[in-house]
Amino acid sequence: MLVFAMRAGVAHAHGVVGDYIFLEPLITQDPAPANEFDILGPSWVKSSDGNDYSISSSIEKVLWIDDNYMPRFSIGGGSFWQHQSPFHGQNRDGFSNLTMFAKWAFFYSQKHEFLASIGAQIQVPVGNTGIQPSSHTSLGPTFLWEKGMGDLPNWPVLKYLRPLGIQTDFGYVPAIGGPTNHHMFSDAVIEYSLPYLSNNVEDIGLKWPLRNMFLFNEFNYDQLITGPSGQTFPTILATPGLAYVSYHFEVEMGTQFALNNASRPGTHAAILGLIDIFYDSFFPKWGNWTINRGPGE
Repeated sequence: MLVFAMRAGVAHAHGVVGDYIFLEPLITQDPAPANEFDILGPSWVKSSDGNDYSISSSIEKVLWIDDNYMPRFSIGGGSFWQHQSPFHGQNRDGFSNLTMFAKWAFFYSQKHEFLASIGAQIQVPVGNTGIQPSSHTSLGPTFLWEKGMGDLPNWPVLKYLRPLGIQTDFGYVPAIGGPTNHHMFSDAVIEYSLPYLSNNVEDIGLKWPLRNMFLFNEFNYDQLITGPSGQTFPTILATPGLAYVSYHFEVEMGTQFALNNASRPGTHAAILGLIDIFYDSFFPKWGNWTINRGPGE
């Protein structure tokens, strides 16, 4: 399992659209270009066949910002180390595919807290052949969008829905030069921002660390459209969790539940985590460097 769990200047803040600060999700790809280093993404999954441990890492760099200092284009990449411990047979471990991507935020509305991106993703099979899912390079497009609900009316009761946010992705990454592992995925995360509640709706007296917490639930779909016989069934999971987001970093943890019969043998129990560093907040000059504007201030 690959868990990519993928502020500064005037508007370089991570995932900010309007007044809403969006999460870096555990699995769903973040639509907003950002300067961040997912320094540690540990996971443990117990299946009907054994235990699977992995540690992922990735980095993303904004290369273009517009006249409103909104990040518009970024590139990044990452991989993960995995240890498979089956109940029967020998253990296996090693690195999996190297995944690289480019992302362009082609439209956003600060007023409506909405952003949409398109991108390209390439997976290069440079890891351990016993761990990585395919021996062929894969390349395909992605489409991503996110929406905060802060434009809902500030009416009694209804106003408490304004801290809700939605992030989604869809991708189709077919193999190049081979018939296996034509991969399609789609994810969505629904999140509730306690910082947005306190700062933009009503201060209900939350103290640290609750004031910086997000509650979220992801829905994850993953399937090999073309692949080895018996391995093309869809995996559909729910991934609820909690996240703490500060100016410098994000820490989150979640678990997973199978939502269809094909997913149950592979997800008897799971714990996922993420430590995400917003490196431009520590090193604003080179962290905020872009092609069109040079070093940050």
